[in-house]
Amino acid sequence: MGRTLFAAVVMAAVVFSKEGAAAKVAPRVEPRTAVREPVVAQVPVASPTSKTSATSVSEEPECVRIKGAEACVGPDGSDRPGITIEDTARDRYHPAVEYYQNGYLGTKYVIHNLAGEGEVRGSREIGKVVTFRAALYKGDRRVKAGRWKTVQNMAKYPVKRETRVTPAAARARAKLCTSTKGAAVTCFAERKTSYVFACDTRADKYQARAEYFVGGDPTARFEIHQLAGLNTCGKAEHGELRISMYRASVFDDRRQVATQLYRYN
Repeated sequence: MGRTLFAAVVMAAVVFSKEGAAAKVAPRVEPRTAVREPVVAQVPVASPTSKTSATSVSEEPECVRIKGAEACVGPDGSDRPGITIEDTARDRYHPAVEYYQNGYLGTKYVIHNLAGEGEVRGSREIGKVVTFRAALYKGDRRVKAGRWKTVQNMAKYPVKRETRVTPAAARARAKLCTSTKGAAVTCFAERKTSYVFACDTRADKYQARAEYFVGGDPTARFEIHQLAGLNTCGKAEHGELRISMYRASVFDDRRQVATQLYRYN
């Protein structure tokens, strides 16, 4: 009787021990289907020779809008590479994108889209930092403008800032130059990369401006506004596109003071 009772107690202790161990272990074991893998974002990795910044991970353009216009800055892989301006309304105005490159406010760039509703115009050549806004124009008069927006690291090969070019240096580097009596000079060259200089050659309250077309397209007018003063030049690049028509002008803010007829390249 004693042995029987002892065996029963031992069996009960063994069963209790196994159930207790199972109770402690069970919560730590989950079914395989219940385990959730962490979501890992696919970030493009730049090669050692690539100029792409590690912070440039989006393939979507950054855009700003006003009624009648949409301006975007996007990477090469997006549907709006570089900087673009779209006409979004059938009206008597045309849209333009105004922008600054690489944080430098001494040179402002403007692209006028003259092609009509639904059309997009722009340039692939942008800097590492671009501050831009959309605007509406009636002729050469701006009638509306949106808010400024700044984006960074959108271009795979951004245009470098070049602010120390003098008019003499621009003439030496250029294929052709033209000037107007109000002290504005427009120069351009076309080698592997086509570029344009707008230079101010007089210390006065007026600003030098280059106005030109590229690639033989009459529906997109480009402007470089040189705001930094005497003996300074602003530069714009246009890849392999040819400068097709150009002139030099002088402005007092928005009022044209002097200009010349367009010349053809």
